[in-house]
Amino acid sequence: MPIATYPHWHDWEGQALIVGPGGIGLALAAELARRAPGLRIRTAGRRRAHIPLDLTDDASLAALAARAPAELAPLRVVINTAGLLHDGALQPEKRLSQVNRQALERSFAINAFGPLLLAQAIEAALPRDQPVHFASLSARVGSIGDNRLGGWYAYRAAKAAQNQLLRTLAIEWQRRLPLACVTLLHPGTTATPLSAPFGRSVPPLTLFSPDRAAGHLLDVLEAQTAARSGAFLAWDGQAVPW
Repeated sequence: MPIATYPHWHDWEGQALIVGPGGIGLALAAELARRAPGLRIRTAGRRRAHIPLDLTDDASLAALAARAPAELAPLRVVINTAGLLHDGALQPEKRLSQVNRQALERSFAINAFGPLLLAQAIEAALPRDQPVHFASLSARVGSIGDNRLGGWYAYRAAKAAQNQLLRTLAIEWQRRLPLACVTLLHPGTTATPLSAPFGRSVPPLTLFSPDRAAGHLLDVLEAQTAARSGAFLAWDGQAVPW
């Protein structure tokens, strides 16, 4: 049966993998290194990372899967921060006429399929007899129940799909990896390139720095256990409606 509590960060040992070393990812790597000196922190991504990884490329994921058991085990903490909201011509849709297939496919490839395929790639490096955190950044706009403004079709739908995929993963791992905890995290609006075009509409007190966001997220994860696996939580620990 899953243990009732997990150790505090200071007592964790093994390895950790932060995927998507952008603003929040780099802040998480630094803060986790400070809080958990027993963890060896590795990063994975397309640039500025220890391990090259493209979540949209099957060969890249296969390469990670091949090296993970030997190089990353025991992998105790995995946090995926990779995400796509806008990129050049790709912008959040304001109306139905702006929806196009390519944007939908790109958003789903990174925001929905990527986290699940990451879990598949690193699963063999996860210990069966120790607590494990697998977390991925979602977004409140991915909540179907909380959608009151509309728009942002591709991003909203892809994050909602990620939520369902990782909730399903949590149920499977309860049977096969009963000490693993899967968590979907809403980091709040954070001052990163992803949110930059929309930051002017956010009150300053609710626009987090990457360092502040990282601290909040690690606080939330520290309170999580396998018994709560599959939760969708905001930066303050409150549940977000599905």
